[in-house]
Amino acid sequence: MLLLVVFAVMILTPLYLLLLTSFKDPASFNQATAWFLPQDWSVDGWVKAWDRLAPAVARSLLLATVASVVSSLLGSLNGYVFAKWPFPGSHVVFVLFLFGMFIPYQAIMIPLQALMLSVQSSAPWFEGIVVLILVHTVYGIPICSLIFRNYYATAVPTEIIEAARVDGAGAFRTYLRVVLPVSIPAFVVALIWQFTSAWNDFLFALFLTTPNNGPVTYALQALAGGQNPDYPSIMAGVLVASLPTLIVYIALGKYFVSGLMSGSVK
Repeated sequence: MLLLVVFAVMILTPLYLLLLTSFKDPASFNQATAWFLPQDWSVDGWVKAWDRLAPAVARSLLLATVASVVSSLLGSLNGYVFAKWPFPGSHVVFVLFLFGMFIPYQAIMIPLQALMLSVQSSAPWFEGIVVLILVHTVYGIPICSLIFRNYYATAVPTEIIEAARVDGAGAFRTYLRVVLPVSIPAFVVALIWQFTSAWNDFLFALFLTTPNNGPVTYALQALAGGQNPDYPSIMAGVLVASLPTLIVYIALGKYFVSGLMSGSVK
């Protein structure tokens, strides 16, 4: 119990500093008194942070929502085929899918950037969040396929699939009518995982976008730059950028745990 309290204090201490600093007057902020309560509470830092980050927050919401939904749907279809409709060489294909999870992003960043730039030369609209949606969808497919393959292999009885075959249902109809309705726990896990990954990404944003058309992480880095940092605005910006993923975990956290457990045992 004592150890849990110690860990909780360690985790919450930076949050305490973030909150205090964000409500201090930017003009009179002093690092020597950073741990003390503000003498004059101010929301100027929040106003400035929101003015700078609001467009990027909207772009990140679009990015994280579309990328997580599309990659989860594609991963669900892949997992269903690998688990319940195996084909010759399916094991090899599945291993190749998983191989994509272990390639460091840093190793492919330069050639990926060159590829995206060559595409943009003939399609100028293909930039910013559009590029990141494609990249996060593609790189999210391996982990989503693994999540759904394990879930379908352990939590969906093969007898149900065979019964649907006897009734004349094909693979896709069986997926829509039988498998998809019972896939909510796995979808919750995949959506939370992908939403968080896309929202928190900075490396892809750094190479493939600019602060003017990139996600909130890139805009936050621009807000924190400069030789005279505005700490109240920066701390407020950090909290603004953290709220969506925090809300997602609070709302779906218990389903996330149950979804992981649903696909862990048979």
